[in-house]
Amino acid sequence: MLKDFFMGLSQNQFLNSAAKKYGLKLGAQSVVAGTTIEETIKSIKELNAHGISATVDNLGEFVFEKEEATKAKEQILKVIEAIHENKVDAHISLKPTQLGLDIDYSFCLSNLQEIVHLANNYGIFVNFDMEDYGHLKPSFDLLDELSMEYGNVGTVIQAYFYEAQENLEKYKNYRLRLVKGAYKEPEEYAYQDKKDIDKNFIKLIEWHLVNGKFTSIATHDHRIINHVKEFVKKNNIPNDKFEFQMLYGFRKDMQLELAKEGYNFCTYVPFGNDWYGYFMRRLAERPQNLNLVAKQVFNKKTNTIIGVAAGAFLLGRISKANNKKRR
Repeated sequence: MLKDFFMGLSQNQFLNSAAKKYGLKLGAQSVVAGTTIEETIKSIKELNAHGISATVDNLGEFVFEKEEATKAKEQILKVIEAIHENKVDAHISLKPTQLGLDIDYSFCLSNLQEIVHLANNYGIFVNFDMEDYGHLKPSFDLLDELSMEYGNVGTVIQAYFYEAQENLEKYKNYRLRLVKGAYKEPEEYAYQDKKDIDKNFIKLIEWHLVNGKFTSIATHDHRIINHVKEFVKKNNIPNDKFEFQMLYGFRKDMQLELAKEGYNFCTYVPFGNDWYGYFMRRLAERPQNLNLVAKQVFNKKTNTIIGVAAGAFLLGRISKANNKKRR
């Protein structure tokens, strides 16, 4: 129920529009690096100072107007220039739908070519964030076309899909980010039970650590992180073959701890005004994320419907939990 609630909020166009209007006043600045490139570079420098790299996401997706897609492309090109000029340890994460995949495949490919070409000139990696199942195949097709010319591209494998192992093996020679999955998918395509997803996630991680090029393990789940630590030690897998990834603002202490322990660590750094859908999916994909950000995000007064809707729900959940503890 909790997941469905937040997934519903993430897809609500009225709330998304209101979120853009009111910016990050609702408290999401705790998990979004800012609204400008300058703010984002500052956040990246702070991460770099702790030995943590960054992957930068210009927030936005499911774009249906060419003008908006072109604007997103120009913004990403500016981010690449800023990464190069400031000499920060960072790369790009992007969503094909933000760059026109739902408008026209060739138009989207052209936008991506421009981005990947510039990034390649500067030695910057570009990761294709995978989205919902309906966009899976065309996104892989885009990756296939671009990888014929460029070697600085990689993608994401989502563990809840039945076909994840097949895609993992096909793209084993790419730098891959492995995740559990953040969208609501039908049983026809994806595992629904958390235990099944976790089991497949671990299976994919182990396989790619042994057989793949480079593995980005994106999770906040300390049990899986501890499992990976034991697995790499037991199988003599060097640290330069993998990294841990977490989202900006989540489990900060663990991010710093893993970096101090000598593991490669990368923080997923989102920025921009189009933050609402991203933020709600973070709460939906793993109930524990609610506990991680509740105190940070909903501790200030808000005067918008977003704050009322999400805040009231959160307070209700917290109140119930507190009442149970008192009993």
